[in-house]
Amino acid sequence: MSVVIIGGNECMVCKYKSLCKEYRCKAKVFVNYNEAMKKKIGCPDLMVLFTSTVSHKMVRTALSKTKGTDTVIVRSHSSSMAALRNIMEQHA
Repeated sequence: MSVVIIGGNECMVCKYKSLCKEYRCKAKVFVNYNEAMKKKIGCPDLMVLFTSTVSHKMVRTALSKTKGTDTVIVRSHSSSMAALRNIMEQHA
């Protein structure tokens, strides 16, 4: 299963990826906006949007890339490990 995480804290990127590995998922994490993000998102099975730490431009870009696909989109106001763990337990 592939997971894309949009937003979050820069210092937590490695922890986000390792938590996804525990659930046998491959994760891509984007905490800052850049033009390459559009090409790298791909077609994930699950997209997590940490809404408190992400810009509107990043959200629009991510949602436009997954429009019309079977990607499950989950929004979370908190970008903590506990929030991500709860999301992974529900969807992975």
